[in-house]
Amino acid sequence: MRNKLNMVQAINLALDQEMGNDDSVVAIGQDIGVNGGVFRVTEGLFEKYGESRVIDTPLAESAILGTSIGMAVAGLKPVAEMQFSGFSYLMFGQLEGHAARLRSRTQGAISVPLVVRMPYGGGVRALEHHSESREAMYGHVPGVKVVIPSTPSNARALLVSAIRDPDPVIFMEPKRSYRAFREEVSEEEHVMEIGKAQVLQEGTDLTVVSWGAMMRPTLQAVEEVQDQRGVSIELIDLLTISPMDGDTISGSVEKTGRCVVVQEAPKSFGPSSEIIATINDNALMYLEAPVRRVSGYDVATPYFGREPAYLPTNGRIRRAIEETLDF
Repeated sequence: MRNKLNMVQAINLALDQEMGNDDSVVAIGQDIGVNGGVFRVTEGLFEKYGESRVIDTPLAESAILGTSIGMAVAGLKPVAEMQFSGFSYLMFGQLEGHAARLRSRTQGAISVPLVVRMPYGGGVRALEHHSESREAMYGHVPGVKVVIPSTPSNARALLVSAIRDPDPVIFMEPKRSYRAFREEVSEEEHVMEIGKAQVLQEGTDLTVVSWGAMMRPTLQAVEEVQDQRGVSIELIDLLTISPMDGDTISGSVEKTGRCVVVQEAPKSFGPSSEIIATINDNALMYLEAPVRRVSGYDVATPYFGREPAYLPTNGRIRRAIEETLDF
């Protein structure tokens, strides 16, 4: 059976099914129980599974993750929610100092099977500390996987895979996409491989790489350029920031010779830089034009009045594609 769900509903479905299938899966975070979470992602789970498996916590991100690490070491599979990614930095010491290191510290004797869910990104007219796109910070930590879905269907499948993964996974949810659209999501079990990008459409003239909420304006720009110029564009949804699927990206660029990368994050030191470095390492001699980046700017994410000028738009993406084709 398939239902049309938005991303909030698809993530809720993944949590519900995994909690129903595995008693070791628990949810933990601020207001996720009685209130169902600030975005209602965990709605209904408290009533179904009770306070011992859907655990409301104080407003203390470091304590939420520290408790989750202890649960994971003891044999549970905690799914911790940080209300907004902009508040997650308070847990960073626990993540980097313990969750990411316990497998290597114990020479494989201890694993930490936990997921940290966090809404991220702009475009929803939120306040300061609520709109950042800082996936590069977590992707830089060895021992941690970083996943960013783009649609309800892959959000559901990737969250299931993250919960079943034996190591820590940062699961960053683009809140701009939470209720933006619906698509058919099967109730049958569905998983996707973490660390594997998805080629949404094949092409021969140029490669475009993006992820998260940026996939929708990127897809629109790609379709417009193809219609206007009759070119063939390959579009890749990265899906996993770390480990990054360099093989899919490099293989595509070897075929097309041109590439544009679209990220919501600030330009400097972001995932786009790593993508370009990967292309230079593996496909430099196939390039017919410099790889272009379309990104946010190297400033704090502005308030909603100026947010549209900060975020990559269809027009900015389209111009980058056209200029790369014309080089």
